[in-house]
Amino acid sequence: MEPIRLTFWNIPKWAEVLQYIGGALACLIFAYGLYRHVGKWRLGKSERLQWSLADRFKALVQYGFLQGRLGVDPPALGMHLAIFWGMVILAIGTALATVDWDVTHLFFGFQFLKGELYLVYELILDLFGVFLIAGLGIAIYRRYAQRPARLETPYAPTFGLDSFYLLSMLLGIVLTGYVVEALRLEIQKPPWADWSIVGRGLSYIFAPLSIDTQKTLHVFFWCLHAVLAFTFIASIPFTKAFHMVSSAVSIFLRKTAAPGALSAGDAAGVERIGDFTWRQLVQFDGCTWCGRCQEACPANGSGLPLSPKNLVLKLETQLLHATKVNGNGHASPELHGSVITAGELWACTTCQACEAICPVFIEHPRAVVDLRRHLVNQGEVEKGPQDALMKLGRYGNSFGQSDRARAKWSQALEIKVKDARKEAVEYLWFVGDYASYDPRVQNVTRLTARIFQQAGLDFGILSEGERNAGNDVRRLGEEGLFEMLRDKNLQAIAKAKSTMIVTTDPHSYNTLKNEYPLDSGIRGVLHYTELLDQLSSQGKLPFKKRLSVCGTYHDPCYLGRYNGVYEPPRRLLSALGVRLIEMPRNRSHSYCCGAGGGRIWMEDPPGAGERPALSRIKEAIALEGVQLFIVACPKDYAMFQDAVKTTGNEGKIQVKDVAELVGEAMAL
Repeated sequence: MEPIRLTFWNIPKWAEVLQYIGGALACLIFAYGLYRHVGKWRLGKSERLQWSLADRFKALVQYGFLQGRLGVDPPALGMHLAIFWGMVILAIGTALATVDWDVTHLFFGFQFLKGELYLVYELILDLFGVFLIAGLGIAIYRRYAQRPARLETPYAPTFGLDSFYLLSMLLGIVLTGYVVEALRLEIQKPPWADWSIVGRGLSYIFAPLSIDTQKTLHVFFWCLHAVLAFTFIASIPFTKAFHMVSSAVSIFLRKTAAPGALSAGDAAGVERIGDFTWRQLVQFDGCTWCGRCQEACPANGSGLPLSPKNLVLKLETQLLHATKVNGNGHASPELHGSVITAGELWACTTCQACEAICPVFIEHPRAVVDLRRHLVNQGEVEKGPQDALMKLGRYGNSFGQSDRARAKWSQALEIKVKDARKEAVEYLWFVGDYASYDPRVQNVTRLTARIFQQAGLDFGILSEGERNAGNDVRRLGEEGLFEMLRDKNLQAIAKAKSTMIVTTDPHSYNTLKNEYPLDSGIRGVLHYTELLDQLSSQGKLPFKKRLSVCGTYHDPCYLGRYNGVYEPPRRLLSALGVRLIEMPRNRSHSYCCGAGGGRIWMEDPPGAGERPALSRIKEAIALEGVQLFIVACPKDYAMFQDAVKTTGNEGKIQVKDVAELVGEAMAL
């Protein structure tokens, strides 16, 4: 007897007919639900994409099929891969069985699922069914036994059919499938039964029953299996299960531009859900509710009223209920106040930790900035940032200092720094506000100038011609002021006859590199750690001694996550002789200092928890033998020095800028 698949063995004709009707109905309901989702996405404003199909399909495989962004959490990666590939292989197996019976058998009179191929087919489906059950078991344990806070979903944007529905339906489908197989094997007793390892094992449970009872149970569970499967297919667009579709679309349509480039938006900002772009709406729909963004968020960790996850879910809920009105409006309430609070939006540091860890590439900071723009446009800005914006508009810096005082720090230098607007220089040093005006940072700025001079670097500054680069202004939501600052800086840069720009400020570095249309004569923008690393490798930094110290390095958000600069500062520290011990959260998972996105100009609300900078210092203190907390950002230098004092750790750890260590090695 040749092994072969008989699809409707022991199934009455009425059940066979109802299966086709149920399957067709399930597919129609699924198609209608999908149509509704696409219609919701079309409510958004237009957005042009960069179409690189090869790269997009590659990302879909890497991050969708292989769950690439879950590599930092091996248990979660294994769980998701087991569930995903268990479902995929079982779905493919069902499709093959359908083709085998409904196409090749009925129309051409033969079946391909027979012989050795059929045996392998049965074995593979049984094994992947086990993977699926294992993955579902882990998911159920994590969600309902361990109950991590990040999985709590108070704003589930469905009709009450959330994770429990999804997990229980999948478990029901695979278990009833095994029972049907077990009953069939027990009744037929084919010689190849051992290839169906799970079904064969379960079949012994039904052995004491009579043949008639076994056949009745077989029909019952076959019908139950079909009902569960068709119900699940039909319900996908109306439940959390839809993320299997929308997440894949979100990954495929992910942002391909530089991570540090904020997408331009309407200066009026976002008031209603339809004011977002269609691609942003796809992202909101693609959220998997995993809460990894919430866990990584420094604002949430500090007790501020922001959860990136809940923000997205509230927006997804608004999308679910939004409809087109008269072809030119959207039947959804204003988002501000009733849905999203101002406190949530101002809490964000735009550090991009949420976006960097999101498995489906949701751009949370972009959505926050779009919503902030509306608040700024309405004049609903807190006093701290409002004062900073006024100073930036009037003086070009957040300190409210005269632009003529911008280069005052250089007066104490033995060798005068060139004015790049008047003398041609190879490197234009864009100094930045904090490095120019903050007394705590000016000594580091002067030391950096001496290092450049000792290395024989041909450099100059814009002096009073420089303005704040506008990185934080833009992320605060003041697009108009950002454009004004950018244009004034571009005019000053155009006067300088330089081929490279270097800056000590990661915030300036990011916006100059990614958001300024620099003249083609400018070959690039470097952070000073990149430049010093190059000079060190070329032997142009005259080190006079090696440093025998142990330190930990803090990756600035706008240098690391935004621009991928991780190794140059580490190579440089290694060349100095610094023994580096990494903090648990480093490189792309570095913890924000709390200053970005305009937060440096804001006060924490009453009842807020520990500030990110304090948490970061405590993380460093916990490392055995660490003497130095090493930074590469003027804001970090100021923030973490204050944090050391606030935590009472003076004498235990010292905040040092990379430039200070280079200067010490050069005996400056």
